[in-house]
Amino acid sequence: MFDFNILIITVTGAVAGCLGSLLGISGGIFLVPFLILALELPVRTAVAISLMTVIATSSVASAHEASQRLLNLRLGMLLQLTSTVGVLTGGLTAMVISEQTVLRLFAIVSVVSAIIIFSRLGRRNVTLDPDADPGRLGGRFFEQESGGMVTYRVRRVWLGLGVSFIAGNLASVLGIGGGIITVPVLNVWCGVPMRVAAATSAFLIGITAVAAIPAYYVSGDVVGYLSAAAVLGVLFGARVGFWVGSWSRAKWLKVLLALTLLAVSAFLFARL
Repeated sequence: MFDFNILIITVTGAVAGCLGSLLGISGGIFLVPFLILALELPVRTAVAISLMTVIATSSVASAHEASQRLLNLRLGMLLQLTSTVGVLTGGLTAMVISEQTVLRLFAIVSVVSAIIIFSRLGRRNVTLDPDADPGRLGGRFFEQESGGMVTYRVRRVWLGLGVSFIAGNLASVLGIGGGIITVPVLNVWCGVPMRVAAATSAFLIGITAVAAIPAYYVSGDVVGYLSAAAVLGVLFGARVGFWVGSWSRAKWLKVLLALTLLAVSAFLFARL
């Protein structure tokens, strides 16, 4: 007899994959609550499925964005250092701070990030001079809005490192990935253009999820057929996200990210 949960999870995974590839965030921010509330799956099973989809989204998105020169590999590898530490210390966080407290703080940060993004929609973080010095961690890429190569410099690297640590903790404790925080911080405070921030975040959260998933696998929380259904949906959704992102303006991607942050925070506040 066909299990309709498989179809539901596949469709939900497609939505998560589309948002993940488009904005560089983890679709787990929607997937985990849906699996727990709608399908009544155990929390750890839902988190494990989410982490599997994060890995799938990251793999597809990183390969695509690297070909477009949007992935800043040097910045991603640097941020991964503190992100991995965050994953490894996630267990300690879960013991010291309750999950409800973590969610409440996450909701507050989401609201603040959304407000700041809305206040800086016109800021592009690029210079139109392709010969400008990008610095050690900056880069160049082809920008559709200007129709040419643009340059950007990375600022406040220390802030990015700190946020990556928090993102790793969130991935380990809640299974939602840290892109929902990493992308706004990289774009607003670290001077990274929206498309580059999304591409680098997608790469970052994938490696973070790889570091987090073994603990769930060993404890038997990874349900193979449900994870496969979610990953299948994610792979399709990611392709749709690439197509949408290819003609979307960076400003509208910022608006979508800010609205996503507000929706997530509203949902969390309603459940707390």
